[in-house]
Parts: sequence; structure tokens; C-alpha cells
Amino acid sequence: MDDALYLGVDGGGTGCRARLEDAAGTVLGQGIAGPAATRFGIEASWQAIETAARHAIEEAGLNGTQVGRIRAGVGVAGIGRKGARAALEAIRHPYASIAFTSDAMIACLGAHGGRDGGIVIVGTGTCAIGRIDGREMKFGGYGFPISDEGSGAYLGLRALQHSLRAHDGREGGSVLTRELMARFQDDPAEVVLWMDRSTATDYATFAPLVLRQADQGDAVARHVVQDAAEHVNGLVRALLAEGAPRVSLIGGLASALEAWLAPDVRRRLSPTLGDAMTGALALAGRASD
Repeated sequence: MDDALYLGVDGGGTGCRARLEDAAGTVLGQGIAGPAATRFGIEASWQAIETAARHAIEEAGLNGTQVGRIRAGVGVAGIGRKGARAALEAIRHPYASIAFTSDAMIACLGAHGGRDGGIVIVGTGTCAIGRIDGREMKFGGYGFPISDEGSGAYLGLRALQHSLRAHDGREGGSVLTRELMARFQDDPAEVVLWMDRSTATDYATFAPLVLRQADQGDAVARHVVQDAAEHVNGLVRALLAEGAPRVSLIGGLASALEAWLAPDVRRRLSPTLGDAMTGALALAGRASD
């Protein structure tokens, strides 16, 4: 009989959540805490992980001996930063075992029920993550603007580039380019001023407009979205070429962009079987159903 307890922790950049289950998958306790991304520092990251875990353990009513039966799986945003994983693994803990990986990898594990597969994340940024025969892989996701092609930020950037060229008369405009320039009083200097203080998230705020205009037939918007979709096609195909048995599309823009993907790519996509917490518990060692 498996008397182990399993703790899954999803340590993201906006918050941290934990869930404690027994071997049968019964939820015993849950907890939340603040951001756990390593960019806030290893100490702050561990404090968030520990707080969320403690809340879950307290809700479950465990004593000290029972805590020693816990096997923990923790996904942490930014664990790829130099030295971050080693620093986290060096911290003393009360559990039977603890395993760390990235928050993206637990999302991948969750999407495929703890089994091999890959995910392409399409949101403010883009990234492909996969695990095949114990081998982890990553494509893209190096940060905007040098990477994250096909993302919400990329859609916004490309739309603004076309809008400025149309304003100059270097290419034809459209409803999209005119609406974007109107947001800056039709003044390129205002666009430059905005650019100087803008982040990937700011660029991504234009993505819904681009997608809406593309759906309505705007030529420039369609060109931008088709270009973005081709980059997402490439990420999916890269995972398939590595032998991923399943690939899922996740993220805030996944459903909107899926309709624009190539037919061969859409046919190969699989629905997600679980979420990041499912993946964290699989990392901890809880067998999938």
C-alpha cells in the first residue's frame, strides 16, 4: 500500500499555489502565497513555496511525522536562471523527497497526464517545452523582442510596424493601421515615446485588436496573424520532429491562433489532460489515473 502523500506546488511569477493529495488523488489540503519566481530572489521564492505548502499541510491537519511522508514536486518560474536550481535544491526541507523543475515543465507534464509530450505556450510570449524519454527540451522563449515570435507581444509589434510604414506611405494601410495610429493621435513621435517605456505586456495589449480585425478580413491584420501562426507552426513541428507523442497548445492566445495554424499541425494537436498542478503532482511521483 502506498502511504506516501504528494505535494504539488506551482510557483509562478504572479502567485504560488500548493495542493496536497494522497496516493488515490484525494485532495487533503490547498494553499496559496505570493510570487515564487526566482527573479525575486531565491529566499523570496522559497518563502512563497514554503508558505503555500504550509497552508496546504495545515488544512490537511498533518502532524510532524506525517509531513515526513510527503513527496513534493515543485515548478518554479525562472528556475533556468544560472544557479537557481542548485540553490533551491540545497535548502533543507522536512519532506521525504522534493523535485524541482520549471513552471512550464509542470504545465507540460500536466497536459499529458504525467507522460511524455510537448506544449507550445502562446500568450504574451511563446515557447515550446517537451519531455521525451526523460529528456527535456525547449525551443524559443528567449524573451521579447529577440524571441517570442507568434506571441501577443509579437502581434502588437508587427501591427505597429505596419502602421508606421502605412503612415509614411511606404505601404498600403487598413482599418487596423488607421485605428492603431489613431491611438497615438496619428503622430509617430507619440509611438516612439510609448515605445521607450513599453514592455512585452504593453505590446500584447494590441493582440485582441489584431485578431479581431483579422477575423473581419482586414488585409494587414490577416498578414500579421498568418505570420505569427507560421512561427507557432514551427514550434509544434520542432516538438514533433523530436518524437513528442502528443503536443498541446496552451496559453491565453492558444484558442484564437489555433484556427490560423496549418492543417497538418492542427491535426497533430492533442487536448490537455490536466493543468500545471497535475504536472507538479506527477513530478512528485503520484501515479496518474
